[in-house]
Amino acid sequence: MKTEPQDIPSTPLRSGYTTGACATAAAKGAALMLTHQTTVREVSITLPGGGLATFFLHGQLYTADEARCYVVKDAGDDPDVTNGAEVHASVRRVPETSPGSVGTIVIEGGKGIGRVTKPGLAIPPGEWAINPVPRRMIEEAVFSVLSSLNPHPSTFKIVISIPDGEERAKKTLNARLGIIGGLSILGTTGIVRPISAKAWTDTIDAALDVAKACGCETVVLSTGRTSEMAAQQWLDNNPPPALLYQERSFPIPPDKGGLSGVNVPEEAYVMMGDHIAYALQACQERGFNKPLIACQFAKLLKIACGHDNTHAAASDLDLARLLEWAECAKLSQAILDSISNANTAREIVITCSFDPALLELVFQHAREAIRKHAADFSAHFLVADYSGNCIFNSR
Repeated sequence: MKTEPQDIPSTPLRSGYTTGACATAAAKGAALMLTHQTTVREVSITLPGGGLATFFLHGQLYTADEARCYVVKDAGDDPDVTNGAEVHASVRRVPETSPGSVGTIVIEGGKGIGRVTKPGLAIPPGEWAINPVPRRMIEEAVFSVLSSLNPHPSTFKIVISIPDGEERAKKTLNARLGIIGGLSILGTTGIVRPISAKAWTDTIDAALDVAKACGCETVVLSTGRTSEMAAQQWLDNNPPPALLYQERSFPIPPDKGGLSGVNVPEEAYVMMGDHIAYALQACQERGFNKPLIACQFAKLLKIACGHDNTHAAASDLDLARLLEWAECAKLSQAILDSISNANTAREIVITCSFDPALLELVFQHAREAIRKHAADFSAHFLVADYSGNCIFNSR
């Protein structure tokens, strides 16, 4: 049995900035140009966690009543879909006409910023997808500049936009979460940590919150898009698993008589990636105690071996443990030979033609393993083959 060496970065990975920090810098730059009626080339902002960050400005334009500019987002070495995006901000003064009125700051989204359409997120449905921390950062940065602009009360309207945001959003899970028409302005610290698990776990939390708010009684956790699509196809054409049918977790179309087809709402599908332990614990916190888990065999084996994260490096230990289980279960010699001679879990299951006895053995250990992550927990597994079809489901 062999393992492949992991790539280890030769130099430290570079951190970057969130869309929230970029939007704040652009808004502050526009406010400064409006105030001083001159071009501003760079600005510094205070990050929520403390410390300053400096941003270069681009596209500077200003008049007596409005100014605009943008910041090019640098996500550092994090593989972020928003890396290189232009985060624009315009600040426009709207004079108040009512006697005794008090000036305010109004923040809106423009082109490429999504709107929230589903409950369960930090922002209520109908609002622009500009999260609370970035909104507060923008307000504070702009107010610090504009408070001395004019003794007469004025409302300052700030519009945040990302010109290609709608196209970039197609590569995210925004639509699944109910954010339609573009990207979100996010970030609680202002900093993007490279290759950080937090982006994944934040998305898991958000997806589960949306599922709960939309009335889903359970969820379908998947380790990847291929497995998720296989589960969707299977659930659309097969009777629900017994444990879900007993719970009435998904409504059964009356014309199907409960024999085929399951109306699984879009919000019930949650992409957990490799974060199995985190996803299970987050499910339990929200009362989703009987999820479906859609994955391929290699991930199933890692779940069965008790890994917190299924992205752990391929190891001889997993396959050795599988061989031990298979010997104890007295599986056929052909299966034992396949495990002994294989380099990967994928090779084993293909050589064995997805043998039901082998799969059921791993299901059994997976069910036991997940209870270590979340007590009093039960799950149903759907395994996808390597052509994107669900070829076996646990009983």
